[in-house]
Amino acid sequence: MHKKEFMKMNTQLENKIVIATMYQFVQLDDLTDMKPLLVKMCRENNIKGTILLAQEGLNATIAGPRLAIDKLLAYLYSLPRFKTMKYKESFTDAPPFRRLKIKIKQEIVTMGIPETDPKKLSGKRVDAKQWNKLIKNPDITTIDTRNKYEHEVGTFENAISPETDRFRDFPNFVNTKLDPQKQQRIAMFCTGGIRCEKASNYLLKSGFKEVYHLDGGILKYLETVKKKDSLWHGECFVFDERVALNKDLLPGSYVQCHACRRPLRNSDLKSPLYELGVSCHHCHGKHGAKKIEGLKERQRQYEMINCRKITFNKKGF
Repeated sequence: MHKKEFMKMNTQLENKIVIATMYQFVQLDDLTDMKPLLVKMCRENNIKGTILLAQEGLNATIAGPRLAIDKLLAYLYSLPRFKTMKYKESFTDAPPFRRLKIKIKQEIVTMGIPETDPKKLSGKRVDAKQWNKLIKNPDITTIDTRNKYEHEVGTFENAISPETDRFRDFPNFVNTKLDPQKQQRIAMFCTGGIRCEKASNYLLKSGFKEVYHLDGGILKYLETVKKKDSLWHGECFVFDERVALNKDLLPGSYVQCHACRRPLRNSDLKSPLYELGVSCHHCHGKHGAKKIEGLKERQRQYEMINCRKITFNKKGF
Protein backbone atom coordinates (compact mmCIF):
# COMPACT_ATOMS: atom_id res chain seq x y z
CA MET A 1 0.00 0.00 0.00
CA HIS A 2 1.33 3.45 -0.92
CA LYS A 3 1.97 5.96 1.87
CA LYS A 4 -0.81 8.29 0.63
CA GLU A 5 -3.35 5.45 0.58
CA PHE A 6 -2.30 4.36 4.06
CA MET A 7 -2.63 7.90 5.42
CA LYS A 8 -6.04 8.30 3.74
CA MET A 9 -7.27 5.04 5.28
CA ASN A 10 -6.07 6.12 8.74
CA THR A 11 -7.83 9.49 8.37
CA GLN A 12 -11.08 7.76 7.41
CA LEU A 13 -10.86 5.49 10.46
CA GLU A 14 -10.06 8.42 12.74
CA ASN A 15 -13.33 10.06 11.70
CA LYS A 16 -15.36 6.96 12.50
CA ILE A 17 -16.86 5.97 15.85
CA VAL A 18 -14.99 3.10 17.49
CA ILE A 19 -17.09 0.27 18.92
CA ALA A 20 -15.03 -1.52 21.58
CA THR A 21 -15.94 -4.83 23.22
CA MET A 22 -13.91 -6.21 26.09
CA TYR A 23 -14.13 -8.62 28.98
CA GLN A 24 -11.97 -10.04 31.74
CA PHE A 25 -12.75 -12.68 34.32
CA VAL A 26 -10.83 -11.47 37.37
CA GLN A 27 -11.60 -11.01 41.06
CA LEU A 28 -12.77 -7.44 41.68
CA ASP A 29 -13.28 -6.41 45.30
CA ASP A 30 -13.31 -2.64 44.75
CA LEU A 31 -16.44 -2.30 42.60
CA THR A 32 -17.81 0.74 44.45
CA ASP A 33 -14.52 2.55 43.84
CA MET A 34 -14.21 1.49 40.20
CA LYS A 35 -17.67 2.52 39.09
CA PRO A 36 -17.44 6.31 39.72
CA LEU A 37 -13.98 6.42 38.11
CA LEU A 38 -15.30 4.76 34.95
CA VAL A 39 -18.44 6.93 34.92
CA LYS A 40 -16.33 10.09 35.15
CA MET A 41 -13.88 8.99 32.45
CA CYS A 42 -16.62 7.92 30.02
CA ARG A 43 -18.73 11.06 30.51
CA GLU A 44 -15.75 13.37 30.10
CA ASN A 45 -14.80 11.62 26.84
CA ASN A 46 -18.28 11.18 25.32
CA ILE A 47 -18.21 7.39 25.58
CA LYS A 48 -21.57 5.61 25.54
CA GLY A 49 -22.63 1.99 25.85
CA THR A 50 -22.67 -0.51 28.70
CA ILE A 51 -20.05 -1.56 31.23
CA LEU A 52 -20.94 -4.35 33.65
CA LEU A 53 -18.90 -4.86 36.80
CA ALA A 54 -19.10 -7.81 39.19
CA GLN A 55 -16.82 -9.57 41.62
CA GLU A 56 -16.03 -12.01 38.81
CA GLY A 57 -14.81 -9.30 36.40
CA LEU A 58 -15.69 -6.74 33.73
CA ASN A 59 -17.75 -6.95 30.54
CA ALA A 60 -18.22 -3.93 28.27
CA THR A 61 -19.46 -2.84 24.87
CA ILE A 62 -18.89 0.87 24.41
CA ALA A 63 -18.46 3.40 21.60
CA GLY A 64 -16.79 6.75 21.20
CA PRO A 65 -14.10 8.76 19.38
CA ARG A 66 -10.75 7.08 18.75
CA LEU A 67 -8.84 9.16 21.30
CA ALA A 68 -11.51 8.61 23.94
CA ILE A 69 -11.49 4.82 23.57
CA ASP A 70 -7.68 4.79 23.59
CA LYS A 71 -7.66 6.79 26.80
CA LEU A 72 -10.01 4.36 28.55
CA LEU A 73 -8.04 1.35 27.28
CA ALA A 74 -4.76 2.88 28.46
CA TYR A 75 -6.24 3.25 31.93
CA LEU A 76 -7.56 -0.32 32.09
CA TYR A 77 -4.39 -1.90 30.68
CA SER A 78 -2.35 0.07 33.21
CA LEU A 79 -4.00 -2.02 35.94
CA PRO A 80 -2.19 -5.40 36.34
CA ARG A 81 -5.47 -7.31 36.68
CA PHE A 82 -6.58 -6.24 33.17
CA LYS A 83 -3.30 -6.98 31.37
CA THR A 84 -4.83 -10.01 29.60
CA MET A 85 -8.25 -8.47 28.95
CA LYS A 86 -9.97 -9.75 25.80
CA TYR A 87 -10.55 -6.86 23.42
CA LYS A 88 -12.00 -6.30 19.93
CA GLU A 89 -13.07 -3.24 18.00
CA SER A 90 -15.04 -2.27 14.91
CA PHE A 91 -16.08 1.01 13.31
CA THR A 92 -19.29 2.77 12.40
CA ASP A 93 -20.50 6.13 11.10
CA ALA A 94 -23.56 6.43 13.34
CA PRO A 95 -23.61 6.27 17.17
CA PRO A 96 -24.63 2.70 18.13
CA PHE A 97 -25.70 3.61 21.69
CA ARG A 98 -28.00 6.32 23.02
CA ARG A 99 -26.64 6.53 26.57
CA LEU A 100 -24.03 5.32 29.05
CA LYS A 101 -24.86 2.55 31.54
CA ILE A 102 -22.34 1.35 34.12
CA LYS A 103 -23.80 -1.22 36.50
CA ILE A 104 -22.61 -3.39 39.36
CA LYS A 105 -24.12 -6.86 38.91
CA GLN A 106 -23.93 -10.33 40.43
CA GLU A 107 -22.41 -11.66 37.17
CA ILE A 108 -20.92 -10.03 34.07
CA VAL A 109 -22.75 -12.60 31.97
CA THR A 110 -25.68 -14.16 33.79
CA MET A 111 -25.79 -17.95 34.02
CA GLY A 112 -27.15 -18.13 37.56
CA ILE A 113 -24.72 -20.82 38.73
CA PRO A 114 -22.63 -19.16 41.50
CA GLU A 115 -19.83 -21.74 41.48
CA THR A 116 -19.10 -21.23 37.75
CA ASP A 117 -15.55 -19.87 37.56
CA PRO A 118 -13.84 -19.69 34.12
CA LYS A 119 -10.66 -18.43 35.81
CA LYS A 120 -10.14 -21.93 37.22
CA LEU A 121 -11.53 -24.09 34.43
CA SER A 122 -12.69 -23.51 30.85
CA GLY A 123 -12.62 -25.25 27.47
CA LYS A 124 -9.78 -25.32 24.98
CA ARG A 125 -9.70 -22.21 22.83
CA VAL A 126 -9.64 -22.74 19.07
CA ASP A 127 -8.66 -19.83 16.86
CA ALA A 128 -10.73 -18.78 13.86
CA LYS A 129 -8.34 -20.35 11.34
CA GLN A 130 -8.62 -23.80 12.96
CA TRP A 131 -12.37 -23.63 13.60
CA ASN A 132 -13.52 -24.95 10.21
CA LYS A 133 -11.42 -28.09 10.52
CA LEU A 134 -12.75 -28.74 14.02
CA ILE A 135 -16.47 -28.44 13.28
CA LYS A 136 -16.18 -30.48 10.09
CA ASN A 137 -15.06 -33.43 12.19
CA PRO A 138 -17.98 -35.94 12.25
CA ASP A 139 -17.57 -36.79 15.94
CA ILE A 140 -17.83 -33.15 17.03
CA THR A 141 -21.13 -31.75 18.32
CA THR A 142 -21.28 -28.02 17.52
CA ILE A 143 -23.36 -25.94 19.92
CA ASP A 144 -24.49 -22.34 19.52
CA THR A 145 -24.53 -21.04 23.12
CA ARG A 146 -26.54 -17.96 22.14
CA ASN A 147 -30.27 -17.47 22.44
CA LYS A 148 -32.85 -18.69 19.94
CA TYR A 149 -33.43 -15.30 18.27
CA GLU A 150 -29.67 -14.84 17.76
CA HIS A 151 -29.37 -18.31 16.24
CA GLU A 152 -32.22 -17.55 13.83
CA VAL A 153 -30.38 -14.49 12.47
CA GLY A 154 -27.30 -16.56 11.59
CA THR A 155 -25.17 -19.51 12.71
CA PHE A 156 -22.59 -22.10 11.64
CA GLU A 157 -23.37 -25.15 9.53
CA ASN A 158 -24.99 -27.97 11.51
CA ALA A 159 -24.86 -26.06 14.80
CA ILE A 160 -27.37 -27.03 17.48
CA SER A 161 -29.40 -24.24 19.04
CA PRO A 162 -30.18 -24.55 22.77
CA GLU A 163 -33.55 -22.87 22.01
CA THR A 164 -33.06 -20.55 24.99
CA ASP A 165 -34.58 -17.12 25.57
CA ARG A 166 -31.79 -16.12 27.95
CA PHE A 167 -28.35 -17.45 28.85
CA ARG A 168 -29.38 -18.55 32.34
CA ASP A 169 -31.47 -21.26 30.62
CA PHE A 170 -28.34 -22.85 29.11
CA PRO A 171 -27.62 -25.20 32.07
CA ASN A 172 -31.10 -26.70 31.73
CA PHE A 173 -30.42 -27.35 28.03
CA VAL A 174 -27.22 -29.19 28.97
CA ASN A 175 -28.96 -31.23 31.69
CA THR A 176 -31.91 -32.28 29.53
CA LYS A 177 -30.61 -32.44 25.97
CA LEU A 178 -26.95 -33.45 26.19
CA ASP A 179 -25.25 -36.60 27.45
CA PRO A 180 -21.50 -36.78 28.18
CA GLN A 181 -21.52 -40.41 27.05
CA LYS A 182 -23.10 -39.62 23.66
CA GLN A 183 -21.65 -36.17 22.92
CA GLN A 184 -18.07 -36.74 24.00
CA ARG A 185 -16.51 -33.91 21.96
CA ILE A 186 -18.17 -30.50 22.07
CA ALA A 187 -17.34 -27.34 20.08
CA MET A 188 -19.19 -24.20 21.07
CA PHE A 189 -19.33 -20.57 20.00
CA CYS A 190 -20.94 -17.24 20.85
CA THR A 191 -20.73 -13.62 19.67
CA GLY A 192 -17.47 -12.53 21.28
CA GLY A 193 -16.36 -15.44 23.47
CA ILE A 194 -17.56 -14.52 26.95
CA ARG A 195 -20.59 -16.83 27.15
CA CYS A 196 -18.46 -19.78 26.04
CA GLU A 197 -16.12 -19.20 28.97
CA LYS A 198 -18.93 -19.98 31.39
CA ALA A 199 -20.68 -22.54 29.20
CA SER A 200 -17.51 -24.60 28.77
CA ASN A 201 -16.87 -24.47 32.52
CA TYR A 202 -20.36 -25.85 33.16
CA LEU A 203 -19.97 -28.63 30.58
CA LEU A 204 -16.61 -29.74 31.97
CA LYS A 205 -18.04 -29.83 35.49
CA SER A 206 -20.99 -31.84 34.13
CA GLY A 207 -18.70 -34.62 32.93
CA PHE A 208 -18.01 -33.67 29.30
CA LYS A 209 -14.35 -34.54 28.75
CA GLU A 210 -13.44 -32.67 25.56
CA VAL A 211 -14.83 -29.14 25.23
CA TYR A 212 -13.62 -26.52 22.74
CA HIS A 213 -14.75 -22.96 22.11
CA LEU A 214 -14.16 -20.43 19.35
CA ASP A 215 -11.62 -17.91 20.61
CA GLY A 216 -12.83 -14.37 19.97
CA GLY A 217 -16.25 -15.64 18.95
CA ILE A 218 -18.16 -15.15 15.72
CA LEU A 219 -16.94 -11.59 15.27
CA LYS A 220 -13.30 -12.67 15.26
CA TYR A 221 -14.15 -15.49 12.84
CA LEU A 222 -15.84 -13.11 10.37
CA GLU A 223 -12.91 -10.74 10.66
CA THR A 224 -10.32 -13.49 10.06
CA VAL A 225 -11.77 -16.09 7.68
CA LYS A 226 -12.21 -15.28 3.99
CA LYS A 227 -15.80 -15.31 2.77
CA LYS A 228 -15.08 -18.10 0.26
CA ASP A 229 -13.92 -20.34 3.13
CA SER A 230 -16.57 -19.31 5.63
CA LEU A 231 -18.95 -21.85 7.14
CA TRP A 232 -21.07 -19.06 8.60
CA HIS A 233 -24.60 -18.60 7.25
CA GLY A 234 -26.66 -15.45 7.72
CA GLU A 235 -25.81 -12.45 9.87
CA CYS A 236 -24.49 -12.02 13.39
CA PHE A 237 -26.76 -10.39 15.94
CA VAL A 238 -25.07 -7.70 18.06
CA PHE A 239 -26.41 -5.87 21.09
CA ASP A 240 -26.39 -2.33 19.74
CA GLU A 241 -28.14 -0.11 17.20
CA ARG A 242 -26.54 -1.94 14.27
CA VAL A 243 -28.70 -4.99 15.21
CA ALA A 244 -26.85 -7.51 13.02
CA LEU A 245 -23.63 -7.59 10.99
CA ASN A 246 -23.02 -9.28 7.66
CA LYS A 247 -19.88 -11.18 6.66
CA ASP A 248 -18.12 -7.88 5.96
CA LEU A 249 -18.87 -6.79 9.54
CA LEU A 250 -21.15 -4.08 8.20
CA PRO A 251 -24.75 -3.46 9.35
CA GLY A 252 -26.97 -6.12 7.82
CA SER A 253 -30.63 -6.39 6.87
CA TYR A 254 -32.30 -6.45 10.30
CA VAL A 255 -33.85 -3.69 12.38
CA GLN A 256 -34.69 -3.85 16.07
CA CYS A 257 -37.85 -3.63 18.09
CA HIS A 258 -37.03 -0.98 20.68
CA ALA A 259 -39.60 -2.44 23.06
CA CYS A 260 -38.29 -6.02 23.36
CA ARG A 261 -34.92 -5.65 21.54
CA ARG A 262 -35.65 -8.55 19.20
CA PRO A 263 -34.26 -8.45 15.63
CA LEU A 264 -36.86 -7.92 12.92
CA ARG A 265 -36.83 -8.58 9.18
CA ASN A 266 -38.28 -5.94 6.87
CA SER A 267 -41.30 -8.20 6.34
CA ASP A 268 -41.96 -8.12 10.12
CA LEU A 269 -42.50 -4.37 9.92
CA LYS A 270 -45.63 -4.97 7.82
CA SER A 271 -47.30 -6.84 10.67
CA PRO A 272 -50.38 -5.07 12.12
CA LEU A 273 -48.84 -5.81 15.54
CA TYR A 274 -45.79 -3.64 14.80
CA GLU A 275 -45.71 -0.09 16.13
CA LEU A 276 -42.42 1.78 15.93
CA GLY A 277 -40.77 1.92 19.36
CA VAL A 278 -43.79 0.30 21.05
CA SER A 279 -44.30 -3.31 19.96
CA CYS A 280 -43.72 -6.05 17.39
CA HIS A 281 -45.25 -9.46 16.76
CA HIS A 282 -42.91 -10.93 19.41
CA CYS A 283 -43.95 -8.66 22.28
CA HIS A 284 -47.41 -7.31 21.33
CA GLY A 285 -49.86 -7.86 24.19
CA LYS A 286 -47.09 -8.59 26.72
CA HIS A 287 -46.77 -5.03 28.05
CA GLY A 288 -49.07 -3.35 30.56
CA ALA A 289 -50.74 0.00 29.93
CA LYS A 290 -48.14 1.91 31.98
CA LYS A 291 -45.27 0.26 30.11
CA ILE A 292 -46.88 1.00 26.72
CA GLU A 293 -47.37 4.67 27.59
CA GLY A 294 -43.73 4.85 28.69
CA LEU A 295 -42.60 3.29 25.39
CA LYS A 296 -44.72 5.74 23.38
CA GLU A 297 -43.32 8.68 25.33
CA ARG A 298 -39.76 7.42 24.80
CA GLN A 299 -40.42 7.16 21.05
CA ARG A 300 -41.83 10.70 20.98
CA GLN A 301 -38.74 12.01 22.77
CA TYR A 302 -36.46 10.11 20.39
CA GLU A 303 -38.22 11.54 17.34
CA MET A 304 -37.99 15.07 18.77
CA ILE A 305 -34.23 14.67 19.33
CA ASN A 306 -33.75 13.36 15.79
CA CYS A 307 -35.80 16.25 14.40
CA ARG A 308 -33.59 18.75 16.24
CA LYS A 309 -30.46 17.03 14.90
CA ILE A 310 -31.75 17.22 11.31
CA THR A 311 -32.62 20.92 11.72
CA PHE A 312 -29.22 21.59 13.28
CA ASN A 313 -27.37 19.87 10.42
CA LYS A 314 -29.38 21.68 7.73
CA LYS A 315 -28.70 25.09 9.25
CA GLY A 316 -25.05 24.20 9.74
CA PHE A 317 -24.69 25.60 13.26
